[in-house]
Amino acid sequence: MSTTTTKRAATGSLLGLALGDALGFPTEFNDVPSILAKCGPWRDMELPRPAIVTDDTQMTLALGRGLRTAMERGVLGPKRLERPVREEFVDWFRSPENNRAPGRTCLVACDLLRAEDRPWQDASQIHSKGCGANMRVAPIGLAPGLSDDQRAGAAQLQAALTHGHPTALAASDLTAHAVRLLAQGAEPTGLVGLLRSYAYDNRTRYHEQWLGDLWTRSQDPSPEHFIARGWDECLEILGRLRDALRDPSPETDPCLATGAGWIAEEALATGLLCFLLFVGEPVTALRRAACSSGDSDSIACLAGAFAGAHHGPDAWPAEWADRIEYRGDLMALGALWDA
Repeated sequence: MSTTTTKRAATGSLLGLALGDALGFPTEFNDVPSILAKCGPWRDMELPRPAIVTDDTQMTLALGRGLRTAMERGVLGPKRLERPVREEFVDWFRSPENNRAPGRTCLVACDLLRAEDRPWQDASQIHSKGCGANMRVAPIGLAPGLSDDQRAGAAQLQAALTHGHPTALAASDLTAHAVRLLAQGAEPTGLVGLLRSYAYDNRTRYHEQWLGDLWTRSQDPSPEHFIARGWDECLEILGRLRDALRDPSPETDPCLATGAGWIAEEALATGLLCFLLFVGEPVTALRRAACSSGDSDSIACLAGAFAGAHHGPDAWPAEWADRIEYRGDLMALGALWDA
């Protein structure tokens, strides 16, 4: 039996993502002094009642359901993934529960994806690298049985359905890869080095099979030039993350070190920073992420996805996990992939 199965990484990661999302929902758009005035000391932050999540968790579940459907139909490929995920994203767009301050890029792209005869590349927002692309990508890192190529292609394709900027694609690929490494038992101390190596190895690799002619919507002279822009921005922020971990400052707003997280590469790095500052204290990692001046819910949902993939569901207080919104959906997907 693999470590992934015994520690139930998928269940832990999905629960952690939703818990971080719910913890960061009330603090998003607030600076740290305002959060402390509202919530008290950050290390004592409590999960709100009721524990309501945002579009981050809703879209993670939409991707998870689409991925499940695609994998039930056979070997995962671009067409097989695109159809059900596109349908799930459009269902989310139309849902009355889509009232959690979703990002503009997701709304515009999902509206365009409704036209079934429109190639998805024409719906993709080519200049957007908002964190909406990678806040939802964890399922790609958790689903078992994918090759490295399938995982990378699927992570980038699901991002590109809404966010077409190369940095959104690279950050989504890196986020899924980080979740996968942690689920498989990689040591957190070596994680940033592994991610930097992965970024260098993939820097000029354009997944044409998965992305088609997406790159032609940009101003880049070649597909390699297009995708390298994204990996270079991710490499720059991973360098800042490495520097922040060399001189850790757990009491400081993490956004000051690696960015506010509204954009994809910063959400990845600041979510990782919170996880890596408190590897042995996953709940503290969520609280640190939620008590931040940036996109608190997205930073905390990513910190939770990483911590849960590393520790499994026992990382989270039962009293929190029992009352998180969409608990049944999260547990069902987790159980499927942990089996």
